[in-house]
Amino acid sequence: MATVAATPPVPTTTNNNTETHKKNRIQVSNTKKPLFFYVNLAKRYIQQHDEVELSALGMAITTVVTIAEILKNNGLATEKKVLTSTVGMKDENKGRLVQKAKIEIVLGKSEKFDNLMVAANTSESHQPAGNDDKK
Repeated sequence: MATVAATPPVPTTTNNNTETHKKNRIQVSNTKKPLFFYVNLAKRYIQQHDEVELSALGMAITTVVTIAEILKNNGLATEKKVLTSTVGMKDENKGRLVQKAKIEIVLGKSEKFDNLMVAANTSESHQPAGNDDKK
């Protein structure tokens, strides 16, 4: 089982504090992986660490919010913290510094998480392979 981050785990500077890559952080991109890849990865991180930190820049912010809402609406997670900020990044095309919006959402394991995951795994294992309703 490999842990995957959508962007390289480089330290980032925010408010003069250097953050190192956390084991339970998922840096989301909307070009590299499908939405439910991140939803399933977040479930796995919540199982392992009791919480997950979802992080995104710019246009990927909507993807992070959607992932968080899916997990919350399914009763798997509770919202612990939401941080928004802007970060200065060098524009590769123009070579100048541009400000990008950043969001970080920390989700904790809900009280129902373990029961819901057991129920989901049980229903998946009881379905026969190749269950097609085609006639």
